[in-house]
Formats: sequence, structure tokens, C-alpha cells
Amino acid sequence: MLKSTLFALSVAFVAVFSSATYAEQKQTLGNWDVHYSAFTSTFLAPKVATTYGITRSASKGVLNISVLDKNTQAPQELEVTGQVVNPLGQIQSLEFQKITEAEAVYYITQFNYTNAETLRFTINIGDEQTLKFNQEFWLND
Repeated sequence: MLKSTLFALSVAFVAVFSSATYAEQKQTLGNWDVHYSAFTSTFLAPKVATTYGITRSASKGVLNISVLDKNTQAPQELEVTGQVVNPLGQIQSLEFQKITEAEAVYYITQFNYTNAETLRFTINIGDEQTLKFNQEFWLND
């Protein structure tokens, strides 16, 4: 419970205090509100990263997804899979880790990037919906 709360607080901190590039975003897909945030792994506190097995590196990002029922805002437990493609067409499969706390469910994964690289994300949510977005990443030493 404490580690889930630490992760949620850390992601909230990133969304609120980082640049707009890394702010949380939302798309409504069918009956769900899908919240997502992709950011540099070095934004996470070392203790939080260690707790969740996240590697902190200037060339590694973290993707956090939360799926809520659009009417009740209840968290949804679904299968989340996906991939990210770099400008050269290289594909990275994304393996998500589910984090559950009392009233929240998050799905997190890591991916690699290089400097000034725009990545294309395709995330499959359940059997019904696909979230697609692009985001640019910069190396921050």
C-alpha cells in the first residue's frame, strides 16, 4: 500500500511540476477515460524507482496508464499491451506491470529513446480500444 502510494505521488509530482511535454494527458476511448503520462525515468525518486524495479537512466522513459470508467470514474482492471516505434521504424514491445492500491490501478512500463526523438506509442487496452500518441523525448543528464 505504501509503495503504491509512493508511486502515485511520484507520478502526480511529475505531472504537476514537469514541463508540458511530460504532463498527464487523457483520451476518452469508448466507455473509458484513459489517462497517460510518459516521462523520463530520472524524474522518479531513486527509492520509488527501486521499489518498482524501474531503471533510472537519461535514455529510459516510463509510461504510466490508468483506465477509468467514463461514467463512474471507477478504475478498470484490463489487459494492457503495446509497442513504441522510433523514427527509424525500430519497434519496442512494451510489457506493463499492474500496480493496484486501495482505490487505483496503474499500468507502468519502460522504454528506451535517444536525444530529440519522437516516439509513436500504440497501446491496446482490453480487447476493445487502442490508444495512440506521439511524444518527443530529450536526454537529460
